Amino acid sequence: MVTDDALPELRASDADRERTADLLRHAAGEGRLTMDELDERLDVVYETRTQRELDKLTADVVVPGDAQRVQSRMPVKSGGGGSEWVVSVMSGHDRKGRWRVGRHLKVISVMGGSNVDLNDAELTEKDTTITCFALMGGNEIRVPDNVNVVVSDFAFMGGNDAKVGEMLPDPGGPTIHIKMISIMGGSDIQRGRKLSRAERKAKRHLERGGH
Repeated sequence: MVTDDALPELRASDADRERTADLLRHAAGEGRLTMDELDERLDVVYETRTQRELDKLTADVVVPGDAQRVQSRMPVKSGGGGSEWVVSVMSGHDRKGRWRVGRHLKVISVMGGSNVDLNDAELTEKDTTITCFALMGGNEIRVPDNVNVVVSDFAFMGGNDAKVGEMLPDPGGPTIHIKMISIMGGSDIQRGRKLSRAERKAKRHLERGGH
């Protein structure tokens, strides 16, 4: 007779690992994990083989309903306010974590660079415009996986790159219009979160079959 105990555990998929990583980052944003604890758990995520092991990594920091909320569409909370400028002149600027994005955000880099991460941000309008201008500099914009993105670009003696895959994955959801203008510089748009060095290493190891 075969018992449940004899059945193999459910193996985790790449999507399961990505969801767990997002839940851990969200928990850190809520203050339930320190940054050191977050780094430690993220290091483990891509080495984890089963769903039960993934569940253990979030069991003490995710409250009921959080998993569904983290996977929902990018939040839009009207009422004005929000950041309108990210400016880097011969310097660097990082904008990430929890913040409000104004109706028209201008990202300007002159002989410098800006990294703007929208994965934990909230919008003030359903239709948001981001203008990226790079003069002898560069910008990196990261957008959530499920948000609609419309891209236009112009480059002179430079180049722009947009790796957004499906541009309109959420019909009826919020849309971000990104206008890239680069002169002897460039801007880059990507979906999803930027993985840490440890995460990238673990992911490559997993893709090679763990050998």
